[in-house]
Amino acid sequence: MDIEVLNGLLRPKAIAVIGASNAPGKIGYTVVKNLIDSNYQGDIYPINPGSDEILGLKAYPSVLDVPGDIDAAAVVVPAKYVPDVTAQCGQKGVKGLIIIASGFSEVGFTDLEERVVNTAREHGMRVLGPNIVGILSNSDSCNASFAPFLPLPGKAALVSQSGALLIAMDAATYTRRVGFDKLVSIGNMSDVNFADMVEWLGQDENTACISLYIEGLKNGPKFIQAARDAGKPIIALKSGVSAHGAAAAASHTGSLAGSGQVYDAAFQQAGVVRAADLNNLFDRTLALSLQPPMQGDNLLIVTNGGGVGVLATDAAERYGLPLRFAPEDVQEELKKHMPAFGSAKNPVDLTGMAGMDWYQGSTRYAFAHDWVDGLVVLYCETAMTDPVEIAQGIKQAIDESGITDKPVVVSFVGGEQSAEARRWLVEHGIPAYDAPDMAINAIAALREYARNTAEATTPFQRHADVDEAKAREIIAKVRAENSTSLTEVESKVIFEAYGLPVATTRLATSEDEAVKTAEAIGYPVVMKIMSPDILHKSDAGGVKVDIQDEASVREAYTTILANAKAYKADAHILGIAIQEMAPWGTEVILGSIADPTFGPTVMFGLGGIFVEILKDVTFRVAPVSADQGMTMINAIKGAPILKGARGEEPGDLQALSEVLSRYSQMIHELGDEIQESDANPVIVYPEGKGVKVVDARIILKEK
Repeated sequence: MDIEVLNGLLRPKAIAVIGASNAPGKIGYTVVKNLIDSNYQGDIYPINPGSDEILGLKAYPSVLDVPGDIDAAAVVVPAKYVPDVTAQCGQKGVKGLIIIASGFSEVGFTDLEERVVNTAREHGMRVLGPNIVGILSNSDSCNASFAPFLPLPGKAALVSQSGALLIAMDAATYTRRVGFDKLVSIGNMSDVNFADMVEWLGQDENTACISLYIEGLKNGPKFIQAARDAGKPIIALKSGVSAHGAAAAASHTGSLAGSGQVYDAAFQQAGVVRAADLNNLFDRTLALSLQPPMQGDNLLIVTNGGGVGVLATDAAERYGLPLRFAPEDVQEELKKHMPAFGSAKNPVDLTGMAGMDWYQGSTRYAFAHDWVDGLVVLYCETAMTDPVEIAQGIKQAIDESGITDKPVVVSFVGGEQSAEARRWLVEHGIPAYDAPDMAINAIAALREYARNTAEATTPFQRHADVDEAKAREIIAKVRAENSTSLTEVESKVIFEAYGLPVATTRLATSEDEAVKTAEAIGYPVVMKIMSPDILHKSDAGGVKVDIQDEASVREAYTTILANAKAYKADAHILGIAIQEMAPWGTEVILGSIADPTFGPTVMFGLGGIFVEILKDVTFRVAPVSADQGMTMINAIKGAPILKGARGEEPGDLQALSEVLSRYSQMIHELGDEIQESDANPVIVYPEGKGVKVVDARIILKEK
């Protein structure tokens, strides 16, 4: 990122409006007027060869006629003229183009868009857009857009792929009372993309929180790195989360990996917090822009009403923050701020008799206590209390506690006086909402931010004891045979090259060789058909297990071949694999896909019915550390099974997490070759006994 060039584009000291107009209703008129109305302090240069003056400003035939320097040019001429305008801006030394004009790749004219970007790059310019609303910045008093006005001032910045949505959110900042310093429309992302914006906003002193409306990312790994490096809370609303329509059923992973799941994983790895919808984006932005992250799980709720307390308790469990009873010393102190029939457990019910003194005293003590990681204060409006006074008491208590590294969130339920109290609290840095579940969701966002940041900063240490050259040798051999499907034996050789504990497997091409191989491995054995044309061996009757002797080997060999030919008469049969029969244990599945946005992506879940029917799986973008592998294990609903539910021995989760890490390294380093892969099943044995990869499959990319 060229910070100076992007500064010129996003915080310009002089702007040219190419296509400026004197006609109200034209975008060229609106952009110039908005710059003037926003009290922009830089130079404004309207460009229109047919006008000498626009809205009281001297107009110029082209940017080449402007006497001063130009940082950014807002381009509103028809699309067909934009390439020539771009060349002129390059000659002038403009740093960046804000291309508001539409009619490019969004309607199929990709070549026209590419011409503009290539010309801009030849001159060292950056392009925002095309097909955008523009840029709005309170700190720069700059409305270089056709949105009606600057947003309500605040500490957040919003970057939106949708221009119409950005205009709507601009107006909503006033009704929702959520402040933004900047709103930036990025449209087609022909050049400047989300990663660029996150990187730049990470260095912007006027931005405390970055909010994103994303329809799609163009460079997923770059975005993840930019988000990790930003050092600020990032919240994303991702639309279009339906499953990949082109996902092949060749592997379990390919059929299970919906784009929403992969985005979820990537955001978590990047430290990004998800928003569920547009309202949630506002609610969470308010909290993330005003409060520090919640570093622990101990949430305390203080309320004056049992009903809102119960609603908050339900919401806390729903959003991943189930309540614990407060310690005895905390309860004893809190009892001093309530009548005898109050409750100090959690939620802390001060009862409807609570006035400012009780709220202030309980808040001051609770917020400062080491056990409390985050505080939610709820208030139901009563005839005996003044909501604004209560709000002021809460704020004073927080200030008097001296604590600045914990979050506090408030909900005031009531009428206009409660609304006034909420506005007062927000103006004084405390997020306030009109419903208890919204407050809980907001503090859950602060907890998610802390958790995601911890995962995002977990380093991946490459496993050095791998043989990438051997893996690529196998892949080259398969490609030389004009195939993209590796046999199980070939797949297992690659798995072994990356230190994965695979079940011993050898290929036999005759009955006698099968017997000899089975005896060398040791009974009992498993026998499986090996054919690039039969990916799901069990469906073809191509698997026999628990084979105990020579006669059974010969019988299984004949039966498997007959079944395979009946299943697919023209299948190319390579032979039959003879494999050691791994002892029984808990089955899990590892899988991978080459995600179109994020690249090599690893999947984990319980095997058998859990993956086939319940789809209890989780994803991460490769590579992942062993610690992140443990996070994946804990993320599935079936994790208690692996930990030893119902008296069963706990599984060897340390070994499993290392296998996940090594597997992710394999698909990452071989990401230029591997399209999909599965290790299914992987048998997890009791703690200390390791794991075993029983079956393996690799599908290469078409080239």
